[in-house]
Amino acid sequence: MVDSYRDQFVQRLILNLLDVHLLRLVQNQPLWGYKIKKDIETIFNLKIRHGLLYPTLNALEEKGFLKSQKQTKSGRARKVYTITENGQKYIKSYYAVIGDQIDSNDLT
Repeated sequence: MVDSYRDQFVQRLILNLLDVHLLRLVQNQPLWGYKIKKDIETIFNLKIRHGLLYPTLNALEEKGFLKSQKQTKSGRARKVYTITENGQKYIKSYYAVIGDQIDSNDLT
């Protein structure tokens, strides 16, 4: 029964906490927008529109959680994102909050 709801919860979590999940992806290795989009589609089985992805990446960069660098590969220019120290701290805060929620037995 629990597995039948899994996809619904994953989609809600990814969309509602997209900033965190983008940082988590970039935390593993520097990535560019199209690769991030494809990874989200593959890992979470969720289609994400460019109109949501790129403004979120831009906002993360403006907040200092990501930095980008233009790179050219095979004649194509792309913006490659890496996580910053502040981005790492943001993810750690996310994990702490999630851990607190999981460890909490008192729901009253």
